[in-house]
Amino acid sequence: MFKDLTIEQCDLHKYTFVDVRSPSEYREMTIPGSVNIPVFDDGERAEVGTLYKQVSKEVATDRGLEIFSGKLPAFIREFRKLDGEIVVFCWRGGMRSKAAATFLDLMGIKTYRIHGGVRAYRHWVLNELEAFEMKPASFVLNGGTGSGKTAILKRLQRKGYPVLDIEGLANHRGSIFGKIGLTPHNQKTFDSLLLQELMKLQESPFLLFEAESKRIGKLLLPDFLVEEKENAFHIFIEMPMKERVDHILEEYRLHEHHEEFADAFRVIKRRIHSPVANEIENELKQGHYERILELLLEYYYDPRYRHMANQYPVDRRISVKVNSIEEAYQEIKKLLQNKNSLVPAQ
Repeated sequence: MFKDLTIEQCDLHKYTFVDVRSPSEYREMTIPGSVNIPVFDDGERAEVGTLYKQVSKEVATDRGLEIFSGKLPAFIREFRKLDGEIVVFCWRGGMRSKAAATFLDLMGIKTYRIHGGVRAYRHWVLNELEAFEMKPASFVLNGGTGSGKTAILKRLQRKGYPVLDIEGLANHRGSIFGKIGLTPHNQKTFDSLLLQELMKLQESPFLLFEAESKRIGKLLLPDFLVEEKENAFHIFIEMPMKERVDHILEEYRLHEHHEEFADAFRVIKRRIHSPVANEIENELKQGHYERILELLLEYYYDPRYRHMANQYPVDRRISVKVNSIEEAYQEIKKLLQNKNSLVPAQ
């Protein structure tokens, strides 16, 4: 007989997790790294749910068993492809995961089930984030829009540096234009991925992440991470505007996402001095993205950036003046290799 495990017993690195909910539920939120082998597809789930609400639990259960029994051979085959010890879960640890675990056990496939399902996991994530305490000292990569902060972080991460890529976890670049060409994660998925990364990095000698505001698109950062940013040592990148514009053009590929870009601009248009906003709108009609970016940087982003930068004490920041992202990467790498000399003695 299968055994139930609590969330605290579920080592995320030891087990193979299988979400047996429908594909749409899986896309909404799941345990990071889990695979989806559904008991019901979205249409079948809707049918059984309707019977449960409008007829009776017994009729819904009978119909559910009828549907599931017809797909059992294919269901079992998918599980036989998996390696390691298997843990299945559904929303509340109810009928779907119980049926899956029972049949898998009958077929000789050792299986565990999460007590309370993915709902219990969600509560655990929220509780862990609420009580989380950062152990490593933090360094924050800062600088004007387009200075390549995310690109530098990703490169350092590939080289084995302890990087928390917040925008990567959010699948959003952070600004009002940040979701162009991307599908941002929802809050549930972001929280799960963030906690997973933070736990991996807890024993690192230090932590490096990008300066983000409290909100990334529609997502909210936990308070402790915002406070960590405020108290960390900041490395500011100073780079010529042309390099920044070129980088934004390369990264965002605005000519492929004109309507998304135009829609995002309309959100902030009222915050920009009218003559400048009107010029941007005229340039948009002609697709002159380079000029548009110059105007946005000069009159919208850079003033905000300078205001923010001046709030950090001089003994908790350093600036690197560079002409390219490559040069910035090399300079930041040198600073991190001598990180103890950056932070003043307490």
